[in-house]
Parts: sequence; structure tokens; C-alpha cells
Amino acid sequence: MSEELSELQEHAEHAKHDPTLAPVSVTMAILAVLVAVVSLLGHRAHTEEVVLQAQSYDGWAQYQAKSIRRHEAQMFDDLTSVQPTTNATSLDKLREKYSEEMKHFTEDMNEIDRKSHELEGDVKKVQRQADRFDLAEVFLEMGLVITSVTLLSGRRLFWLLGIVLGAAGVILAAAGFLIH
Repeated sequence: MSEELSELQEHAEHAKHDPTLAPVSVTMAILAVLVAVVSLLGHRAHTEEVVLQAQSYDGWAQYQAKSIRRHEAQMFDDLTSVQPTTNATSLDKLREKYSEEMKHFTEDMNEIDRKSHELEGDVKKVQRQADRFDLAEVFLEMGLVITSVTLLSGRRLFWLLGIVLGAAGVILAAAGFLIH
């Protein structure tokens, strides 16, 4: 980014000698700021994506742990159903305990499943946002480079094309905020 700033300063000095190039230099400065902002938005979106993905993975690991514990409770419940005993009351209490544990683990698993699926949806949303911001950054950078060609060639067509590409970048960045 510091190379772009020093290049912009050079162009601004060049524009002092030719006042018709001042709007081009201003356009380049605006595009450079927009590139920085959209780049930051993209980086933050990618960071959020990674954090949400880690939370989703943690949820699925917790789901697996609850599933194993539920399976163990089911196994003990099954064993107590075939275990001969002389104390039926104690055995019934034990079976009730394991049945309650299975019910508890099943409820926990359902809640974890719901939250993890929700997080996966959030990950996809943020991923689409990050992709839009990345694409917007590309268009803004292309607009900046093509606008700078105006200073070298003196042809206004490059300035207009740079503005169009920059506008496309701004629209793509705005679209990133509209993703649901």
C-alpha cells in the first residue's frame, strides 16, 4: 500500500504542472482510499469466517462427545434390562437414572445440532460477504491502475474506464452488506 501512496504523490506533483490532470489525481486518491477500506472489510470478514467456522467445529465435537455419552448410557440401560437381580428396586432406580441421562444427552444434542447448523449458515453468509469484498477490491484496484494510465497517456478514456471500474467495485462492496 505504501508503494501506491508514493505513486499517488508522484502523480499529484505531475498534476501540478498540468491542471487538467487534477481530477484524475483526485479520482486516484479516492480510489486508493476505497481500496484500503474494502480491503479492510474483506480481511475482517475472512477473520469472522474463520472464527465462526471454529465455533461450528467446536459444536460438532461437543455433539460427538454427547453422542458417545448417550450411547454409553443406552448401553448401561440395555445391560440393566437383562441383568438378573435380587433387588428389583435398586435396578429400577439404576435404569431410571440411565434413562434420564439418555434423555438429557438427547436434548443437549438437539440443541447443539440446531446451534451448529445455525453457525454453518452464518459461515456461508460471511464467506459470501468476504468474496464480494475481495471482488470489489479487485475492481477498485483495476480502476486505480487504469486511471493512472491516464497520467501516462493523457487520454481521458482511461480515466472514464477507471471511474466505471471503481463504481463497479463500490457496488460490489455495497452488495456485500446486503447478503443475508
